[in-house]
Amino acid sequence: MKKFSVVIAGGGSTFTPGIVLMLLANRQRFPLRALKFYDNDAERQQVIAEACKIILKEQAPEIEFSYSTDPQTAFSDVDFVMAHIRVGKYPMREKDEKIPLRHCVLGQETCGPGGIAYGMRSIGGVLELVDYMEKYSPEAWMLNYSNPAAIVAEATRRLRPQAKILNICDMPIGIEGRMAKIVGLEDRKQMRVRYYGLNHFGWWTSIEDLQGNDLMPKLREYVAKYGYVPPSADNHTEASWNDTFAKAKAVQALDPDTMPNTYLKYYLFPDYVVKHANPDYTRANEVMDHREKQVFNSCRAITAAGNSSAGELEIDEHASYIVDLATAIAFNTQERMLLIVPNNGAIHNFDDEAMVEIPCLVGHNGPEPLTVGDIPQFQKGLMSQQVAVEKLVVDAWEQHSYQRLWQAITLSKTVPSASVAKAILDDLIEANKEYWPELH
Repeated sequence: MKKFSVVIAGGGSTFTPGIVLMLLANRQRFPLRALKFYDNDAERQQVIAEACKIILKEQAPEIEFSYSTDPQTAFSDVDFVMAHIRVGKYPMREKDEKIPLRHCVLGQETCGPGGIAYGMRSIGGVLELVDYMEKYSPEAWMLNYSNPAAIVAEATRRLRPQAKILNICDMPIGIEGRMAKIVGLEDRKQMRVRYYGLNHFGWWTSIEDLQGNDLMPKLREYVAKYGYVPPSADNHTEASWNDTFAKAKAVQALDPDTMPNTYLKYYLFPDYVVKHANPDYTRANEVMDHREKQVFNSCRAITAAGNSSAGELEIDEHASYIVDLATAIAFNTQERMLLIVPNNGAIHNFDDEAMVEIPCLVGHNGPEPLTVGDIPQFQKGLMSQQVAVEKLVVDAWEQHSYQRLWQAITLSKTVPSASVAKAILDDLIEANKEYWPELH
């Protein structure tokens, strides 16, 4: 069986150890010969990488491991690039969340003005990784889950049209895991789904078990009462996420025939989100105070002890989706997966050039999108507005255009007026001086 060489771009991320553990757990179906990390922050990466080196030595000493800040070293001789970068790290995420809240507009990592600000930072970073891959390993595939995936996907479609990059998101996977629990199945892979939309902006139209039994009636009834909080809810879910999963019942009420992605809460109930937000302590602060500290402390403890049992690192189950995708490409399995791809007629009554999130069959040549057909007016209207926002953001980045970015923020369903959009934009420009192209 062929063995693969993988580079994780974003080696200093707190999610990297979980991905390493997940790759190790799945090496029977996706065998590795080499694993490399790449990051432009040497200090952060070293803390994570030294701990991962010990884990790999204990579990799979045959896998060659290295980490580097040099693109040529990292991207040469690889089959897959797994990219999850955060340009500006958590301090910039904190600004993405808090600046809109000062104007009574929701502050969220990938939705609304915060997501637009993050997108303006991410485009250049992801394009740089694509260029490294094409230069040093032109046959490789990039599996990108850097956020905001919708804006990044539009940028790569337009600016690197030939690139072998697949943009993915594990949020639907997390929701499907909850759906499986609600209907009494062990695993989301025991369901077959139909879904359409944009990234962080979609609807399930059909959910069956593998025998073809319709699971939608049971899900509808349950979600209308409890949202996506399963009967045996675990205690690990943070309060802010629990609220999001519970709020799905309000989102679902707008179109009870479908099951919604939880992120629709931000577009359909922005007033509720702002009212329940703490402008001084946002999600970024939660992550910095908990996850950041926990992962880095664990990594330092493992390195100091020379033993993986000295720290607590959790396997990232969501990330197994990445192995599903890599395996489908590597072994031509034709697995059915949700991916962000150009519409090209899959949704009949929608923009062909929109990047949509729909089921695809995946093999050697990448994704083959499945036909969705016509979609209802409500969803079509919401999606058209959001696609226009994403396209305007890429216009703004490409043309260095203040006007286009003002239009993008104005058009976001989360923003009440053009004057509020302008005030937020001016604050965001000041905060992102180091990261955005200069706008004029």
